[in-house]
Amino acid sequence: MKYPPIFQVAAAAPAVTALLGSSPVRLYLFGLAPEKPVGTYCVWQVINGSPENYLAGRPDTEAYGLQVDVYASTAAAARAAGHAIEYAIELTAHITSYNGETRDSETGLYRYSFDVDWIVQR
Repeated sequence: MKYPPIFQVAAAAPAVTALLGSSPVRLYLFGLAPEKPVGTYCVWQVINGSPENYLAGRPDTEAYGLQVDVYASTAAAARAAGHAIEYAIELTAHITSYNGETRDSETGLYRYSFDVDWIVQR
């Protein structure tokens, strides 16, 4: 199983690193973000997926659905970072839904969320 290269693709985009930093790039797999990240940051996770099954032979691709959540101190910053990530990955993946925007009552951070479909070659 090979996971979608969202980190590699997004981290290669200057517009993303301008907003999420470059050392480190604050784009984390779910559960791996620091307890109190500094600045705008993003978390992503696989929410569904399946191999491309064939009647004869082993699958050569896998389709993944990802959820991407951007958190920032302002709604504008969350949106800007979300749009930068979308723009960076949309030539290799498909944005499939926008999940709305919220503000976390505990942290006060704004959240911009979207889903991505990504087909990965094995």
